[in-house]
Amino acid sequence: MKPKQSFSFEFKLEVVRRFLDGEATTAELAREYALSSPKLVETWVRKYRREGEDALRPKRRGRPPGAPEPPEGELSEVQRLRQENQRLAAENAYLKKLRALRAQGRK
Repeated sequence: MKPKQSFSFEFKLEVVRRFLDGEATTAELAREYALSSPKLVETWVRKYRREGEDALRPKRRGRPPGAPEPPEGELSEVQRLRQENQRLAAENAYLKKLRALRAQGRK
């Protein structure tokens, strides 16, 4: 299988401008530039018309960077309260089990 080819911003912009100037059809441009399909040119033109030149620029791949984790010992109040809640829930479950075992031993 052939790897997916990527095209530079300048290349896409040139192809789109040639199409919009009426120099050639999508099929002719696809053939001239050895593109896989005229649909590729149509997609670039649609994006260009909708969002302008920036739509043709390469996009960053992957998950967008999130807020950095605070250093150890500097937990946010929400994180600190969640940890405390987990600890108290575990303690509560332990005490319930202990009471149940004691009650069972008395019978």
